[in-house]
Amino acid sequence: MNEHTVKAFDADIGELRGLISQMGGLAEEQIGKAMLALQRGDRALATQVRAEDKAIDAIEAEVERLAVRIIALRAPLANDLREVVAALKIASVLERIGDYAKNIAKRVPLIDDTGDRIEPISVLPAMGRMASEMVHDALDAFAARDSDAAVRVCESDTALDDFYDSIFRTLVTFMVENPRTISQVAHLLFVAKNLERIGDHAGNVAEMVYFAATGTQIADRLPAKS
Repeated sequence: MNEHTVKAFDADIGELRGLISQMGGLAEEQIGKAMLALQRGDRALATQVRAEDKAIDAIEAEVERLAVRIIALRAPLANDLREVVAALKIASVLERIGDYAKNIAKRVPLIDDTGDRIEPISVLPAMGRMASEMVHDALDAFAARDSDAAVRVCESDTALDDFYDSIFRTLVTFMVENPRTISQVAHLLFVAKNLERIGDHAGNVAEMVYFAATGTQIADRLPAKS
């Protein structure tokens, strides 16, 4: 490629990375706001989270348009092509993460409607922070094309799964001992599952980062699950 084409390609890749970073930042923010709304029973904040999900959707559309343009006009090869394809897939995953945050926000008025706030809700924000940190670390790995960091994100998913299992048992036990809370606890179980899925998607981002950086699948670097 001539110098002008190389500069144009670098500018496009820089813009693509910037959009992914912006989208990821919004997704992280949405998780935090949704969990804060849940913890406080803040319906106004929950409504805000639901409304702001459209911003993530809009950036995903921008990523798709830019990625298609890069592939059509620049014809990237090898490492560059893998990065463009990874960015396209990561945008789709981040959109799903935003949807999970929105789903959590939708539960806030349903839980608060019953009047009584139940104690196990206090342990969910810690799980939310863990899931959000996984998303953040996966995006940092993408920005740095750091395959080792991507592996660490995937490995940390086990801790989040263990956290989910613990919360699940706690909530079910509480529900059995306090039958009048069944409706609330059912919503909290839904929230916990959404956080677990956010962690899974952060792992998916990390897998894409690893492939973009190395050209190989991450499965060979991870211990087999029992």
